[in-house]
Amino acid sequence: MKILVLLKQTFDTEETIVLTKGKVSEDGVKFVINPYDEYAVEEAVSIKEKHGGELTVVTVGPSRAEAALRTALAVGADKAVIVEDESVFGDEYMISKVLASVAKRDTYDLIIGGYMAVDDGAAQVGPRLAEELGIPHISTITRLEIESDNIRVEKDMEGDIEIIEAAMPVLVTAQQGLNEPRYPSLPGIMKAKKKAIERITAADLGLNIEEILSKTEVLDQFLPPKKVAGKVLEGELPHQVSELVELLRNEAKVV
Repeated sequence: MKILVLLKQTFDTEETIVLTKGKVSEDGVKFVINPYDEYAVEEAVSIKEKHGGELTVVTVGPSRAEAALRTALAVGADKAVIVEDESVFGDEYMISKVLASVAKRDTYDLIIGGYMAVDDGAAQVGPRLAEELGIPHISTITRLEIESDNIRVEKDMEGDIEIIEAAMPVLVTAQQGLNEPRYPSLPGIMKAKKKAIERITAADLGLNIEEILSKTEVLDQFLPPKKVAGKVLEGELPHQVSELVELLRNEAKVV
């Protein structure tokens, strides 16, 4: 079995966001594997340990993203690929096109990614990639079992559980609760340092940049306004309702 894991390096979720001229500053920031992608890596490693096979992790990003790939190698991935080419650092449309070109270089039975990246929250790359490859996809799974050439997954659906079966090849995206990601061991870290990471460019993939240009553009970024102290309404209920309506109309200006 061949497994491909989609991985993105993001800000540590404990980092403070600092904007400089409408752009997020990366000065002194700690980067980590996107938390939802950690579930994807753990699930792929567990499947490889149980069923055998080969596990490849891939990312599209700058050279610093190599650290995320090394972590994945340290916990059990066999191969790592980085598309380190600024010409394809675009939106979800562009990234899915690039990942499709990478995936088409081989044949994968199972592709796993986190259901979204915590830095943009778009949750588009996985489904878009599946469409590019012409394979089924199941999002936000919380359990996965493999039976022969089929998978059986569970996902939370409005307070209930939905069970879905699909034939491989298939793409799934991981939700919190799928597993508990392991920490890399010291021997694993040492071995990962010696493993080669394949670095490829748009030219290596035969991509025409003009044909896959991003469909969206970020014009500005800003932090939300600071929260102000709340106001407690007092008095009889009819008076509170009347006061609330006046506040919504004259202060909040939402009615």
